[in-house]
Amino acid sequence: NRLFLEAVLWLVRTGSPWRDLPETFGCWNTVFRRFRRWARKDIFERIFAVLSGDPDFEYALIDGTIVRVHQHGTGAKGGTHHQAIGRSRGGLTTKIVALVDALGNLARFVLLPGQRHDSVGVEPLISGVEFDALIADKAFDIDWIRADLNDRGALAVIPPKADRARRISCDFAMYRWRHLVENFFCTLKEFRRIATRYDKTDSSFAAAIHLVGAFLALK
Repeated sequence: NRLFLEAVLWLVRTGSPWRDLPETFGCWNTVFRRFRRWARKDIFERIFAVLSGDPDFEYALIDGTIVRVHQHGTGAKGGTHHQAIGRSRGGLTTKIVALVDALGNLARFVLLPGQRHDSVGVEPLISGVEFDALIADKAFDIDWIRADLNDRGALAVIPPKADRARRISCDFAMYRWRHLVENFFCTLKEFRRIATRYDKTDSSFAAAIHLVGAFLALK
């Protein structure tokens, strides 16, 4: 199990093709088929859930980042639109919308086609999560998000857009902590197979992110 996980982590870190897996890790096709089995059964997600421990939700932070999809990441059965791949200004892209805790550790994420708005990922990410405040940028300055946070009794630390008809206050001292979610994305994209998407299926790409999240939780 350890050799297998190290093999997958090596691939995710280097961005190498499966066929270039060093022989010390075993037959690349055997490792690949096992990876796909684990991805379909959500085993990587379950590993992450155990190792990520108890998140510190004194406050939560949410943001999204765009990942360019390599040409080898297309061609999945059913078409790219079923695999969280869309066409945006940068070409074929996938969007990762992540929720991190007050320590900057990954709590949850969702994958969206690149052209979708970040706010689409808010509801599934904060559903069932209790926090005192949500820190986000202006892209999340939307009435329904503010209403939902108000119903929860949580503070919305979101700067208002310039076209707001009425002035909405924002705790800019707390807003400075938004760099934690940006730092997380910078660390996540040090893994080259995540910085550029080579996986055809969203399940494989999500499995890689869950594995990296588990690895970072252990550091």
